[in-house]
Amino acid sequence: MADACYVYCVIASPRPPQRARVARGLPGTGAVRLLDADGGLYLAVADAPLSQYGETAINRGLSNLEWVSRAAVAHERVVESFNGSGAVLPMKLFTVFRSEARALDHIRSQRKRLAALAKRVAGHDEWSVRVVLDRPRREGTLMQREASSRDRTGAGYLARKKARRDAAAELAAHARESVASLYDRLAVRARLAKRRGASELPTEGGSLLLDAAFLVPRTRISSFHRLVAREARSMSRRGYSVTLTGPWPPYSFVQD
Repeated sequence: MADACYVYCVIASPRPPQRARVARGLPGTGAVRLLDADGGLYLAVADAPLSQYGETAINRGLSNLEWVSRAAVAHERVVESFNGSGAVLPMKLFTVFRSEARALDHIRSQRKRLAALAKRVAGHDEWSVRVVLDRPRREGTLMQREASSRDRTGAGYLARKKARRDAAAELAAHARESVASLYDRLAVRARLAKRRGASELPTEGGSLLLDAAFLVPRTRISSFHRLVAREARSMSRRGYSVTLTGPWPPYSFVQD
């Protein structure tokens, strides 16, 4: 069966991006190469057998989470290989065209939109900030207080039960306020900021309260890092863990 053209990303650059350390692509696909779409736009592509990456094969594979996960990791590795090579515009996972010519025609037809996106993210990197609340640590303080109470009567039990409910409600309200305030302070240092649905993402060691992406100018990275470090130290004393990761290509900021 013939090969299709798998597209990883578009790179807006005045010169061809460097390819010395491009990561290996999706399983079964060919070596990553560049297509010149003219006007300073380059496509990072690879040959992809239709038997594995045709519409029918992809739809069948979507039910296999392990297969999708492997593909997503490989896709992101290739995109990240070009980070710093101009403005990198990641394509969605499983962006496949029947031929190189169709891929180039599509990109050229989107030139105006892509130029606006490239202008938005040029000179910026995406950084991710996650905040996790260590609930056992916070709730352990309450349990210690209850254990120290000498009132073992029925009234004492009801009072402790009410205190626990009140403390849980107070903890939830305080957590929402804390992460909202943190998000606002970090967003000031970024060009763009976006909160992702924390409840959609599992985590270990506590409750995920914030998962946010920040598009940070490279000229402000040091000050952004210092601010995150200060906030992390302050919030750790209250049972919160703040994690910063990046730099990433601007995955969260290239979708209209």
